Amino acid sequence: MFSIFTKKKITEEKLANFMANSTLKLVESGFDDVIEIIENDPEFEVKPSLDSNNIDAFLLIIIAGNLKMIEGKFDTARTARLLDKIYRKLGHHLNAEPSILRETIAKYQSWMGRINHPSKNVHYAMSKAIFFRYELNQYQTEYFKNMNTPNPISLKRLDDIVGQFIFDWSEFQENYRLTEG
Repeated sequence: MFSIFTKKKITEEKLANFMANSTLKLVESGFDDVIEIIENDPEFEVKPSLDSNNIDAFLLIIIAGNLKMIEGKFDTARTARLLDKIYRKLGHHLNAEPSILRETIAKYQSWMGRINHPSKNVHYAMSKAIFFRYELNQYQTEYFKNMNTPNPISLKRLDDIVGQFIFDWSEFQENYRLTEG
């Protein structure tokens, strides 16, 4: 009942800055580990050989998923303001026009929704997006390769990996009160 008085205040601007910076740092520092885990997945018939310089697709998947998860966490106006600030921060760091970045992310989100249909679980969509964007189907056993679907065991490993890159909105909302600005 009195949790509103014990929550720390954080402005939309600070949250946007934190999300942009932490996402970029986390992806940059964790991508080599992600590659290692994928390449050593025992479910693959042939060991994948992924390029550690091919980080862009992974970054876009992580950004797209995390930004999709903001929907429904705040009222529509606050969500729009927060997303706008996050796109500006990310655009600055990535040397991209925020409107172009927003369009690119929207395309990724749409594609992720299609490959994960009928499920609306964004976490799973992110895992499947990694599977398809990095063309991991070619390394599977014939059975899964012919179905063009991830082996459930490999997909579970991807889910575990992706989980490390997802912003915890429940924890945020328990501990912080978002203010305008």
